[in-house]
Amino acid sequence: MSPEILVLILAGLLQVLQYVVFSITANLQVGLGYSTSPRDKERPLTGVAGRLQRALANHFEGLTLFTIAVVAVTLSGSASGFTAGCAWAYLAARVLYLPAYALGWTPWRSVIWAVGFLATLAMLLAALF
Repeated sequence: MSPEILVLILAGLLQVLQYVVFSITANLQVGLGYSTSPRDKERPLTGVAGRLQRALANHFEGLTLFTIAVVAVTLSGSASGFTAGCAWAYLAARVLYLPAYALGWTPWRSVIWAVGFLATLAMLLAALF
């Protein structure tokens, strides 16, 4: 298994963990009765629960682009030490992004996000060239 594929699997598992943490936090805020209801009346999440919800949505977006990069690098035969390093940088950034968002680390949340985004961009460019 290539390092890029391994990191993609780990990023998927991180997404599962992030979903569990968000779900627990959200349920504590809105209550089990609301979370198991049809939710016809929206209850916006606030504080840490709201930030975890936004971080989860952000990871879905980032994971989509990262998956494209891993597939492109793998199928094009462009995998290298550079792309493996980029993949690990992406994962490290995503691991750090969760507490950075949840705890409101300004401006570090944005810096951490940029590291993951630029690592993904570098992988896409490596697959292209």
